[in-house]
Amino acid sequence: MSIKDKTLTVLENNKGDYISGAQLAEQLSVSRNSIWKAIKSLQEDGYNICAITNKGYCLSLDTDILSSQSISKYLSQNSDDFNINVYKTISSTNSAIKDLAIKGEKEGNVIIAEEQTEGRGRFGRKFYSPNGTGIYMSILLRPQISSSESFLITTSAAVAVAEAIEAVSGREAKIKWVNDIYCDNKKVCGILTEASFDLESGGLEYAVLGIGINVKTPENGFPEEIKTIASEIFDNEISDLTDVRSKLVAEVLDRFWNYYKDIEQKTFLTAYKRRSLLIDKEVFITSRSSSKKAVVLDIDDECKLKVKMEDGSIHFLSSGEVSLKI
Repeated sequence: MSIKDKTLTVLENNKGDYISGAQLAEQLSVSRNSIWKAIKSLQEDGYNICAITNKGYCLSLDTDILSSQSISKYLSQNSDDFNINVYKTISSTNSAIKDLAIKGEKEGNVIIAEEQTEGRGRFGRKFYSPNGTGIYMSILLRPQISSSESFLITTSAAVAVAEAIEAVSGREAKIKWVNDIYCDNKKVCGILTEASFDLESGGLEYAVLGIGINVKTPENGFPEEIKTIASEIFDNEISDLTDVRSKLVAEVLDRFWNYYKDIEQKTFLTAYKRRSLLIDKEVFITSRSSSKKAVVLDIDDECKLKVKMEDGSIHFLSSGEVSLKI
């Protein structure tokens, strides 16, 4: 870890408080000049660090820049399981994690970006990923499960994200089968799981879990094509949003990892059903050639959507596009 990274770690752990250059230098076993250079570099990166003679340096509470340091301080017992790297801009966090998977990197690698230029969701749709207001995160996984059980990754992640949102914001979070999180009937999060399968064993070689969360309102609002369905978790008028994105990332990682370690036990399934946005609702089931009405009856133990069609027939959906009937 560089002197700059070590300095940021200390400042993050003492956020809002002053620490002298002499203390930093002694704690990190470097010269005060090295500390000064590290501070200047962090300030150039956008960190709001106050410097006052005879008081030292203070990382302002209103600094909202994601970093491995800002996230790690909120992780619980799972901190050693993750290798977190944060980028200002990236094309796609899922694509970057795929590259690591192909190179043989171990699971637990996490890539987070302040902005994505080519973020994507299901069916190749673009995922709007503006700078500084969201969380765009992907995790490398190497689960010991069969290809038929791969749905467990997305569904357990959906529960983890919903729980994390409620823990940090206090807002109720619901799950729109199979991979979207809603607050007050508007989408605040999308989840995309991509996997490579081992044809010989029938298992997964690796999986990439991508999570995109709208945390705050983008500077120019949401694009016209999604502004009626998309929303954010926090209103920008809220005065205290200290570290909300870092807290959310840590909560998601901790909660998902706890489910993932025993994923075949499906301990999240009851919560997944309870949080369903669709059960007992009329929906449209859309395919390439048609859109049919149905009523959602339940979600089974394989996370298939049990629906009753207009003709009275019962179907179990394992994938597809389902929208609420308004």
